[in-house]
Amino acid sequence: MITFIGVRHHSPACARLVRETIEDLRPAYVLVEGPAEMNARIGELLLGHELPIAVFSSYRDGERHHASWAPFCDYSPEWAALTAGRAAGAELRFIDLPAWHPAFAERRNRYADADQRYADVIDRLCREFAVDNVDTLWDHLFEIPDPDGIADRLAAYFDLIRGETEGGAGEDDEAREAYMASWIRRTRREAGDRPIVVVTGGFHRPALVRLAVLPGDDDPVEHALPADAAGGSYLVPYSFRRLDSFDGYQSGMPSPAYYQRLFEEGPEAAADHLLATVAGRLRERKQRLSTADLIAASASAEGLALVRGHRHRSRTDVLDGLASALLDEALDVALPWSTRGTPAPGTHPVVVEMVAALSGDRVGRLHPDTPAPPLVHHATAELERHGLDRDGNRRLDLARDGDREVSRVLHRLRLLNVPGFTRHSGPRTGIDPEPVEEWSITRDDRRLPALIEAGGYGATIGEAAGATLAERVTLVGGDVEQLAGVLFDAALAGVPELSAQVLDAIDRAVGGTPEMGPLGRVLEVVLALWRHDRLLGTAGSAPLGTVITASVARILWLAEGVRGGAAPADLPRIAALASVRDALVHAGTALDLDRGAALGVAARLALSSEAPPDLRGAGFGFGWSLGADQAGDPVRAVRGAFTPSSAGDWLAGLFALAREEVLQAGGVLDVLDEAMDAMGDDDFLIALPALRQAFEFFPPRERDTIARHLLARRGIAGDSRALLRLHAAPELVAAGAELDGRVADLLNREGLITT
Repeated sequence: MITFIGVRHHSPACARLVRETIEDLRPAYVLVEGPAEMNARIGELLLGHELPIAVFSSYRDGERHHASWAPFCDYSPEWAALTAGRAAGAELRFIDLPAWHPAFAERRNRYADADQRYADVIDRLCREFAVDNVDTLWDHLFEIPDPDGIADRLAAYFDLIRGETEGGAGEDDEAREAYMASWIRRTRREAGDRPIVVVTGGFHRPALVRLAVLPGDDDPVEHALPADAAGGSYLVPYSFRRLDSFDGYQSGMPSPAYYQRLFEEGPEAAADHLLATVAGRLRERKQRLSTADLIAASASAEGLALVRGHRHRSRTDVLDGLASALLDEALDVALPWSTRGTPAPGTHPVVVEMVAALSGDRVGRLHPDTPAPPLVHHATAELERHGLDRDGNRRLDLARDGDREVSRVLHRLRLLNVPGFTRHSGPRTGIDPEPVEEWSITRDDRRLPALIEAGGYGATIGEAAGATLAERVTLVGGDVEQLAGVLFDAALAGVPELSAQVLDAIDRAVGGTPEMGPLGRVLEVVLALWRHDRLLGTAGSAPLGTVITASVARILWLAEGVRGGAAPADLPRIAALASVRDALVHAGTALDLDRGAALGVAARLALSSEAPPDLRGAGFGFGWSLGADQAGDPVRAVRGAFTPSSAGDWLAGLFALAREEVLQAGGVLDVLDEAMDAMGDDDFLIALPALRQAFEFFPPRERDTIARHLLARRGIAGDSRALLRLHAAPELVAAGAELDGRVADLLNREGLITT
């Protein structure tokens, strides 16, 4: 005899039905929808953990990386089946495909049924019963009513959904159902006349009832992990927050703290506890909540339950009652429990606190004897070895071998998203001059789950960090900026075996990059690593040199193709030319870069009437900074380029490439001073924003040098720093100058000014 129980995952009503059925039948076998690869480890699952927990499974081969969870809480029907089955002396079996099977490729959570398959049926039922969504419908039909007859109601409900689902199950579900049916047929042969209980998602029940009676003596296939793949399954602590559909868990019942209480004590106690929990949380956060408010909320909930035909107050009855009593203004967005998913932006703060109160803060804990992946042990040993297993702050000098080793451990944990390790400062690219990092270390309950989940990437934190970086290389595709970020992360984490793969991806992406700015940032980072990298050990390496050579050629080619009139200065493309200039200075000889070709491009840019002003200025500065004869006379170039509409943009390019040369050639500052003096007020206001941006290329000390030069040129003995400070906002000064001009014009026109 086979008893099929179709359930909604994480439903207290279904969990009670499963437990009571197994206690009554005392079956020989209990078959549960769950990962078949865990059958040999069911004893580990039942060690005595504090729920919620989950089976975390990972899979990785050359083409695919997948991670998924199968969570359990006290009111999960699957958990009730396991615990009640063990108490009854039944043999327990998981009968679903392994977590790494392609049928789960699109799922992060095994128990996240794709509700969209039967959305039309659910919508019709919601309209029929005048409820907002599937959660409210479920409570109305199963969690709040009298439990008598629930088995028949569940069967009718899931038969309706499966029967009216357009297209039925998809290929993935059909593969899973065929596999589960093979387990059921095998168990039927073994059990003979002894009872069997099968607990699966309700959507699968109708198909399994049909498939289980088909003739045949086929046994379920033993799905082994492919030889070229790595992966495994381990138990991890889980949390109510991760179970909550309000936090984005697709198949979760919302408000897990409420349903935990419903499972333990029934709907009346759950409703009372819900009111008390919300009140306590709101008062903790200094929200206004009087006794009269609570009385009004309770009365409203009772009235709503009566109108809606509920024997007891449901979750939404209580929430709607609280909302009516506590919110006295119109809401911009719908109440979260009237929809599914995370609360929308703009949700009222009181409503947000109500949702959080229902979620609960329970976090599971594994039994001490629970096996852990090798990575957990390796990470624990590394943390202890370097004194990182306790709270505190660490300042690390990457120029010191010992500190650099500690930094690599911390960066590997950062790349694995292990919480509790926060980097506050330190090099952000390969060109940061000060290699010092500041970290803070704090204990975090999420650390163990994160380490267990990261164990799917490798046995050591170095191996796992390398695997995550390799995965990022695949994900970012041809985005050269992100690829450069991966390369620098590899440097910080000390993962040299990854560098060749990243460099090869960057090299391929360089040729297809359509913009100078991203290429310039890549060249900046790669050149710095090629010149003086002590983190990754690739200084002077041939692969890095290949990327530098390709980037230089591509940037110069792109620069000659830029056309435009007086467009605002594009700082990223100016910086790209500066990176090319730096590559010629620091790597030109070693990498045999074509200096002559680069100078030819710069000279053509400087003289082009079609190139935008910033590139013309950058082209001139490029040649001048490299001492090229074709650069021409700087004073004449500055004078010829100085027009109000484009002077600032041209100077931005010049200063970015030849800032030091400008300071050393006093004649350039003189001609700039003369040109600005000759400008009228209107022209100056037009040029001012771009001029301010251009002079930002000079650091404070060099601006002081310019100010001293201007004072000396005028024969004024004064404090040069006073010229660099305004006692009012620049916009206010400009507005004042404009007002002065208008007043002067008015006085002039009326003949009130005499000379």
